Amino acid sequence: MQKRFMCIWFRHLLTDWIAIRRPELKDTAFVIAAPERGRMIITAASLPAEQQGIHTGMAVADARAVSMDLQVFDAEEGKAAKLLRMLGLRCIRYSPIVAIDLPAGLIIDITGCTHLWGGERAYLKEIILKLRDKGFDARGAIADTVGAAWAVARFGRISPIIAGNTQAAAIYPLPPEALRLEVDVLERLRKLGLSTIGSFMQMPASVLRRRFGNGILLRLRQALGFEDERLIPLIPPIPHQERLPCLEPIKTATGIEIAIQQLLEQLCSRLQSEGMGVRKAVLKCYRVDGKMVQVAISTSRGSHSVSHLFKLFGLQIEKIEPALGIELFILEAPKVEEIDPVQEQLWANKPGLEDTTLAELLDKLAGKVGANTISRYLPVEHYWPERSVKQAASLQEQPPTSWRTDRLRPVRLLARPETIEVMALIPDYPPKIFMYRGKRHTIQKADGPERIEREWWLEQGEHRDYYTVEDSDGCRYWLFRSGHFDGIDTQWFIHGFFA
Repeated sequence: MQKRFMCIWFRHLLTDWIAIRRPELKDTAFVIAAPERGRMIITAASLPAEQQGIHTGMAVADARAVSMDLQVFDAEEGKAAKLLRMLGLRCIRYSPIVAIDLPAGLIIDITGCTHLWGGERAYLKEIILKLRDKGFDARGAIADTVGAAWAVARFGRISPIIAGNTQAAAIYPLPPEALRLEVDVLERLRKLGLSTIGSFMQMPASVLRRRFGNGILLRLRQALGFEDERLIPLIPPIPHQERLPCLEPIKTATGIEIAIQQLLEQLCSRLQSEGMGVRKAVLKCYRVDGKMVQVAISTSRGSHSVSHLFKLFGLQIEKIEPALGIELFILEAPKVEEIDPVQEQLWANKPGLEDTTLAELLDKLAGKVGANTISRYLPVEHYWPERSVKQAASLQEQPPTSWRTDRLRPVRLLARPETIEVMALIPDYPPKIFMYRGKRHTIQKADGPERIEREWWLEQGEHRDYYTVEDSDGCRYWLFRSGHFDGIDTQWFIHGFFA
């Protein structure tokens, strides 16, 4: 059977992901930037930003000269690989062989798969439209070789489906960049006026090798099908799941408890052998009437303790309505993590976040009051207060930097500063009175100002002058003035509360 491959190109992978998570940015110009040799350099730009002339490799300072309202986000190392892996795993339903093609593509071996979707055209349309519906600007192409499909997906202006044994004609008019060549090779080709693949494709191999090295010959042979290209397929994670069918329908809380106990023993035994622990578990109960009810638990750190997980599920049993009876229980662990072997030590001998007793206590509290009510925060290297902290994903996550202790900071920082009404203003002093949420506060003591400038490499705007103030009730607040003093037009905000 003739091999067939499909290549998918995500034109704006990273910026599309941000726009999906923050829909208000969909039609706005924004970029992702990373520091390079003392400057912030753009690593990805949204489509509206590109339409204004902003491109990858441009300095953020130059881009701001083009667009004053440009928003800048910090680059996250390895984010492209994580996104491609996520998208690749979703594409495994279309083919068992899916490979990541960094920095912004996927390669799928579709040999023998397309007839299930009614042919190659319907197959291509199905995948690309689903990706676009999710918010990704995706393009795809199908050919006999990875090289030809890759080239047409990115540079093709003809049909994205290349008929068998016609890859030479398909890549003939495309630029040399379509062969995935090194930058120095592309520069030499450009200097010699070889602007298309067809302009050098028929040259003798000895001439190409002498002038451009073996790399150009390898890419040509791969694209034309004379040499195979090895793929490293994604391996889907093995689901952590246990099933318990019932001979008789279960209707009582005691029966549900016994089922949970058995499932946890099986699941935890497997996880312990793999050195893994549960972070999230879902119990699905299939009833005789054909309906399914489910409950879920989450943990602060990975755990394979049957007793601890059973206690968490015990808080959820009352939410399970068995009706005429439950005939099948399925316990899934969609989120697990590696854990260290549990050490049986007293709290006094092992204090702090590493103590499993603390994690178990937090899990019990979360089960009663909700997981969203408990948070842990870590410091981040930013001067601007809103960016100086982030929410930790787990108890084990290590802070990227140490907490700042040279300046007094509030114990509670508002996610966004809130406006306040002020009275009795004096230049370079805090107000004597301010109104917050309908309550009048008379300031008795104040300390400041502390000026915090905006991070100019990320955004433009007014600076802030912060004051730590104490009212007549003894409550302390973190207030700031936006910009320089301008009489009654000066804007004041409250940003935090001290203990």
